[in-house]
Amino acid sequence: MPSQTNEQALESAIEHALTGISQEEMKQHSMTMEEVALPYGGNGFRIGWPNDFNAEYAIDETRFWHFLETTQPEELEKLQRSPDWKLKILQRFDRMVKKYGLLRLLRRGLDVEDAHFILFYELPLASSGQAVRERFEQNEFSVMRQVRYNLENPRQEIDMVIFLNGLPLATLELKNPWTGQRARIQGIKQYKEDRDNRQPLLQFGRCIVHFAVDTDEAYMTTKLDGKKTFFLPFNKGHNNGAGNPPNPGGHKTAYLWREVFTRQSLANILQHFVRFDGKAKDPLSKRTLFFPRYHQMDVVRQILAHAARHGVGQRYLIQHSAGSGKSNSITWAAYQLIDTYPEREGLPGARGLETPLFDSVIVVTDRRLLDKQLRDNIKEFSVVKNIVAPAHSARELRDNLEQGKRIIITTIQKFPFIINGIQDLSDKRFAVVIDEAHSSQSGTAAGKMNMAMTGGADPDLEDTQDKILQAIKGRKMSPNASYLAFTATPKNATLERFGIRQENGSFRPFHLYSMKQAIQEGFILDVLVNYTTYKSYYELEKSIEENPEFETTKAQKKLRAYVERDKRTIATKAEIMMDHFIDKVFRTRKLKGKAKGMVITQNIESAIRYFQAIREILDKKGNPFKAAIAFSGKKKVDGVEHTEASMNGFPDKDTKDKFDEDDYRILVVANKYLTGFDQPKLCTMYVDKKLQGVLAVQALSRLNRSANKYGKKSEDLFVLDFFNDVEDIKKAFDPYYTITSLEQATDVNVLHEIKGALDEVGVYEWAEVESFTEQYFNNVQAEDLSPLIDRAADRFNEGLQLEDDEKADFKIKAKQFVKIYSQVSSIIPYERMDWEQLFWFLKFLIPKLLVRTKSDDAIDELLESVDLSTYGLERTRLNHTIGLDDSETELDPQNPNPRGAHGKEEEKDPLDEIIRAFNDRFYTGWEETPEEARVKFVALVKNVRNHPDFESKVANNADTQNSDLALKKILDDLMLKRRKANLEEYKRYRQDEAYYQGMFDLVKRLVDRV
Repeated sequence: MPSQTNEQALESAIEHALTGISQEEMKQHSMTMEEVALPYGGNGFRIGWPNDFNAEYAIDETRFWHFLETTQPEELEKLQRSPDWKLKILQRFDRMVKKYGLLRLLRRGLDVEDAHFILFYELPLASSGQAVRERFEQNEFSVMRQVRYNLENPRQEIDMVIFLNGLPLATLELKNPWTGQRARIQGIKQYKEDRDNRQPLLQFGRCIVHFAVDTDEAYMTTKLDGKKTFFLPFNKGHNNGAGNPPNPGGHKTAYLWREVFTRQSLANILQHFVRFDGKAKDPLSKRTLFFPRYHQMDVVRQILAHAARHGVGQRYLIQHSAGSGKSNSITWAAYQLIDTYPEREGLPGARGLETPLFDSVIVVTDRRLLDKQLRDNIKEFSVVKNIVAPAHSARELRDNLEQGKRIIITTIQKFPFIINGIQDLSDKRFAVVIDEAHSSQSGTAAGKMNMAMTGGADPDLEDTQDKILQAIKGRKMSPNASYLAFTATPKNATLERFGIRQENGSFRPFHLYSMKQAIQEGFILDVLVNYTTYKSYYELEKSIEENPEFETTKAQKKLRAYVERDKRTIATKAEIMMDHFIDKVFRTRKLKGKAKGMVITQNIESAIRYFQAIREILDKKGNPFKAAIAFSGKKKVDGVEHTEASMNGFPDKDTKDKFDEDDYRILVVANKYLTGFDQPKLCTMYVDKKLQGVLAVQALSRLNRSANKYGKKSEDLFVLDFFNDVEDIKKAFDPYYTITSLEQATDVNVLHEIKGALDEVGVYEWAEVESFTEQYFNNVQAEDLSPLIDRAADRFNEGLQLEDDEKADFKIKAKQFVKIYSQVSSIIPYERMDWEQLFWFLKFLIPKLLVRTKSDDAIDELLESVDLSTYGLERTRLNHTIGLDDSETELDPQNPNPRGAHGKEEEKDPLDEIIRAFNDRFYTGWEETPEEARVKFVALVKNVRNHPDFESKVANNADTQNSDLALKKILDDLMLKRRKANLEEYKRYRQDEAYYQGMFDLVKRLVDRV
C-alpha cells in the first residue's frame, strides 16, 4: 500500500505525536475509545471525540466536567443543591468568556455564587512543592479531529482543536503541499472566507490562537475577522530568511506539535506569554491578543534555559531586527528571569536549587512606554502587582531591592550609577536587560549621557551602544550580574563585549532574527525598495579681494554645509519635497488617505529653515495639511530664538500624538525621532543629512513598521535622498540584513468582577487589607491604621503614575463595590471573608483618593568670504531598489591603533583654489562650464524680464500662486523658442521634473537680481 500524503495523513501524524496513537492505528488494531480514555503516550494528550463537543459553549463537555469532578468536587457541591447547577456554570462561563476572554478565566478561575473553580493548574516552578506538581498533572490536555463547530451548519468542520480541561486553546486548519494545498494560500483563505467567526469557537478571545499549517510552514492569528484577518508566520526561519529548515526527523513543521504543543510548553505560553493589550475596562473586541511569534518564544526560552544551566555572570547579545517585537521579547524575558532557578548546585551565583538565580532584573531603556508596558504585562501575569519600580541612582537601587522590587527600570543616562550599584551590592544577583536599539528620542540625551560619564561632551558617542560600552569601559563586568543586550544593529565592540566567542576567536549573537527574515515574513517592510537620489550642483564665487588660506579638507566640508543650509538651497529642495508629497502621496490617498512623511535635516538650524520653507509652501497651496517640527532645546536662527513648542504651538510632549492626527502629515527633524519612534502611517522620507552605518539603518527603519489596517506594503514606501549615494546606503544596510452599571436586580457575581478590576490596578496589597481589618476590629488607635491607608493612597495618587481617567475609574468602582456589598451582604446565603475585608478597607481609603476632573483643570570668516551664485539639483537614481547581500557579514574588529587630532600636517590652499576645486567637484549635471552656464542663465532671465507679460502678470501680481503660474508659462514659451539651439536641454526640461523645477527656481530667484 502506498504512503498517505493527504491532509488526513498530517492529521494522523499530529494526533499520534500528541497522544501516542492515532484513530487510524486504533482502527487497525481494533481498539475501543475506553482503551485510550487516559493519556496513551506521546505528549500526554488524550484523544477528544467530536460527539463530546458542545458547539454552543465551545467546550469538550466530557473533559470539562471530568476535570472539575475529579479536582474540585467540594466546589461543585456548593452548587449541586440546585437542579440546574451545570447550566448555571455554563451560563456564567459563557458570560465571562464573552466579556473578558478565555485567558483571564484560565489565569483567575471562574466564580459562580460562592464557588470558585480553577480552570487550569499552572506549571510548577523549581521551588514548587509536590502538591503543585501533582495538581499540574491533573490538567487534561486533549486533541479533537474534525470538530463540528457551526450551530447553523452542523456539517462544517475544523480539522483539529487543542483543548485544556475541555476549553479550546488552538484551532488548526491543515493543508498538504503534496496535494497542491498550502497553508499560506488555501489554509488562510479557508479561515478568512469559509469559516464563520460568529460561531462561539471562533469568536475573538474564546479560543487563544488559530493556526493554518502544512508540512512546510505554519501561520497564526489570534483574531478571525473575515477577509480582514491578518495571519503572521510562525516559522523558525531558514538561511536567515523566511520558512523552515529541512527536518531529518519528519515534516519541517513538526516543531509545532513536538515542541510548541507539549503540555509544559502550552502551560508556559498561557502563564507567561499570551496577553491582552489595552485596559481591562475596554470592550473585548477593542483589545489586542498577543501570542508570541516563534522567534520571541524561542529567544526567551533559550535565555532562561542557558541561565539555568550556566548561572549568573553570562552575556547575551540578541540581534533582532527593528520592528520585529523586541518590546514584547524584553518584557517576557524580564518577567520570567525573576523566577529562573539553577538546574544544579555549584553554578556561578547560585544559592541553592530552591532560590531564584536573580534577586532583580534591571531594564535599561530610554522608552517611557516600556516602563508602562512592563507594569501592565505583570498585572496580567503576576498575583503580586507592585514589583516594578524605577531607579535613577545606586541608592534607589538598594531601596527598591529592600522593598522587594523584582523588576527595576532605569535609563541609559543613569546606567553608570547602576553599574556602580551592582558592584556595591555584591551579595545580590542581577540580570541587566539593555534595550539599546531604541536609543533616545531626544536629541540632547547623548550629550547628557556623555556629561554623566566623562565630565564633557564626546562627539563620537552618537548612539546607545556607545553609551553602554562607555559606562562599562574600564570596569570588569560584575560577576553578580548577567547582561542581555537587545539590538538590531550590533557594532563590532558590542559583539565583542556581549557576543559568544567561537572556537576560532570570532563572536556571534546568542540569538538572531534577521532583517531579511523580518522583511520576508512581512513583520517589517523593505525601506530600500523605492530609493531616489538627487545630487546638488552649485557654484560659489569669492566675495572679497583677499585670498586667505584655509585648511583644505575642513574648508570643503564647511563650504558644502554652508551651501546646503542656505535659505535658497533649502527652498528649492523643500519645493521638490512638497510637490512630490502632495502629488504622489497626499492626493493619491496612500495608506487609505492616512500617509505621512518625515524630513530629515542636517541639524537644528536646517530643520528650522526647512520647517519655515515648508509652512510657506503649504500656505501658498491653501494649507491642505499641517507640518510639525521636532528638536530639543532652544536654537537662535536669524536673531530669533526658537523652541519646538514655540514653532508648533503645542508642548513638546504632545508632538508624537499630534503627528498621529490626520491634520498633520509632515514631521521635520534633525536628530530627535530618528530612532525609537514608531509611526505606522509613515511611508515617505526626505533625507538631507549624511546617514551612515547604524544611524542610516535606524533612521530609514522608521518607515518599516507594517500596518495591515492601512494596507501598507513595501511598494508604498519612498525615500528621496539629497545627500547620500545608493552605494553608501547599501553599505550601511548590508551587515544587518541577514475595562458595570446597575440597571437591574443586583447579580452578586458583579462583586467578583469589581473586586478583580480593583485588585488588578495594584493600589493595595491583600496583606495590607487583611492587616487593616484585623487591627480595625481589634480596636487599635487610629494613628496605627493611618499608615496602611496612606500607603495605598500614596500609591494611587502618585506611585503608580495612573492617568486621570484610570484614577476616576478605580474610585468609581471602589464606591460601587462598597455600595453593592452594603446592600447585599445581609441577604446572600453565604459568607465571603474577602468581600467583607475589602469593604472596610475601601470605606477608609476612598476619601483619600485624589481624582482630578477635566473641569479642574554666526557664519565664520570663511563663509563671509563666499557667495552662492548658482544652485540646482539633478536626479541621479529614480525609484531604485537597493538589493542587499544575504550572506553573513563579519565586521572588522575595532581599530587597535591610537587615534588623535594631531600627528598630521594640515594641507592648506588659498581661498580661490578651494572654491575652484569645490566647483569642479560639485558643479555637475550640465555640459557647460560654470561661466558658460552663468552667461546662458543671465540671457534667459533677461528675456523673461523683457517678455510682454512679465510686468503685468508676474512683477506686479500680488497673488503669488498666479504669479508663479504666469512665470512658468513665460519660461515654457522661451524654452520652446530655444529648442533648436539646444534640443537635448529642451527634452530634459520637458521630461525631467527635477531639472524643470530646478531651472524654474533659479529663474525665479534671478529675475530680481539681473
